Amino acid sequence: MTRTRIAVLDYGIGNLRSAQKALEHVGADAVLTDDPEVASTADAVVLPGVGAFGACMDALRSSGLEPAVRDAVASGRPFIGICVGMQMLFDSSEEDPSATGLGIIPGRVRFIPEGVTRPQMQWNRLHVTVPDPMFAGLGEDPWMYFVHSLHGVPDDPADVVATVRYGGDLNVAFRRANVFAVQFHPEKSAAAGLGMLANFVGTAR
Repeated sequence: MTRTRIAVLDYGIGNLRSAQKALEHVGADAVLTDDPEVASTADAVVLPGVGAFGACMDALRSSGLEPAVRDAVASGRPFIGICVGMQMLFDSSEEDPSATGLGIIPGRVRFIPEGVTRPQMQWNRLHVTVPDPMFAGLGEDPWMYFVHSLHGVPDDPADVVATVRYGGDLNVAFRRANVFAVQFHPEKSAAAGLGMLANFVGTAR
C-alpha cells in the first residue's frame, strides 16, 4: 500500500526535522522540502516553526514557500501549523507588531497574561472545547508538551477547539476548514502527540 505523502515545509529556520521524524514514526512518507512543487503534490502539508514570529515570517517569505502554504490551504488538503507555524497562520503577533502574518486564521497572537512564568515550559492538559478528528482516540483532555510565551486569539471564537489553563484560559488548538493548528509540540508529547499526528496522516489518506 502506498504510504501517505506529507510535505514538511523547510524554510531554513529552526529544527524542522523533529516533526518529519515523528510523522515517519506514525507511518507517513514525510519529506522535509523547500520545493513548492513537492508541496503541491503531497497529500497533506505541515508548517512547523520555532523561534520568533517575525524571523519565521521573514524566512518563509525569503524561501519562496508562502505561495505553497496558500495553495495547500486553498486546495482543501489537510494542513497543520505547529508551534510558531501555528502563530504564523494569524494576521499578526504582539511579539513583533511590524511583522505581517499569513492571515489564514483571522486574529492576533497575544502574550500569555502576566502573573505566570513566561514561557510556559511544561506538560499541560488540553480542555477540548469542540470535538475534532485530530483528537480521536486520545482520551479525555490529553496531556501535551508546551514551550511558548504567546497564544492565538482568533476573531471568531469558534475557531478554537482546545484550551489549557495557565494564568487563565489559553487558546492552543484551532480548526478552520481543512486547516488545523496547535501551539503545543505533538512530536514531543509522547503517545498523545503521536496519536494526534497519526490522526492527521489518516485524514490525508
